[in-house]
Amino acid sequence: MSTLTVRKPNLDLSSGFPRHWMGGDLYRTAFMNALSMSFPLGEQMFIDSVRAAPPEAILDPALRAEVKDFVGQEASHRFMHQQFNAELARQGFDYTLEPRMKWKVERIRRLPLQDRLAITCALEHYTAMLADYVLRHPEWLEGAEPRLRTLWSWHAAEELEHKAVAFDVYRAAGGGYWKRAIWYLHVSLAFWLDTNRQTVHNLGRDGAVWRLGTWTSAARAWFGWRGMAWSLLTPGLGYLSPRFHPWRHDNRALLRTWLESNEDSVRAIGSPQA
Repeated sequence: MSTLTVRKPNLDLSSGFPRHWMGGDLYRTAFMNALSMSFPLGEQMFIDSVRAAPPEAILDPALRAEVKDFVGQEASHRFMHQQFNAELARQGFDYTLEPRMKWKVERIRRLPLQDRLAITCALEHYTAMLADYVLRHPEWLEGAEPRLRTLWSWHAAEELEHKAVAFDVYRAAGGGYWKRAIWYLHVSLAFWLDTNRQTVHNLGRDGAVWRLGTWTSAARAWFGWRGMAWSLLTPGLGYLSPRFHPWRHDNRALLRTWLESNEDSVRAIGSPQA
């Protein structure tokens, strides 16, 4: 039996949302928008990577069931962020890195299976760390448009729920420590460079790159009290331990708390087509 549940948030984004939906904070809005722009391509890559593992590599029936629901959850995330990104495009925010990211994804598809899975594991660790931060520090989404607060916290909850699936598939497929660690270092550099480049581009569309308030907000978000940098440092380095497993940091209580408090915001569905 799978421990995952495929859900859909009870949200309608067709009416649009404010341009500066993070309580008017230009930096946090631009950063979160940059993450969302990368999600549809990234999540499809994750789906393709775990699906590429041959049946003989995944002998555990429970893991096979979790792979199926992992695909369902990621497909739901992809769909919702496609809607979100469509509104960003209407507001004039283009995903300037899209051609380059499509090229990268195509190159990754040509790599051996273990390398593809190692890259997926690294990116899933980043989404899990960011998800933990969002749920552990609800002040991050303070002032956010209510529907988008639900969207991001639902996505975060499911990222925690399935955070070990790609890792377990990687190990089942024979993946070892050094390949995982080397790809993590490579992915870390690329992830932050690309995210920050898109964030700056988004700020440029608002004419906010040279505003002091923009970078005051950025410094507070990363290095202030409960800033992201302090929260990501230890788990980020922890991935490099040979003994690492995603559930060595057991934050299922955080996941359960959010689900119990938001049971009216989401509904369970069958695995969508991916």
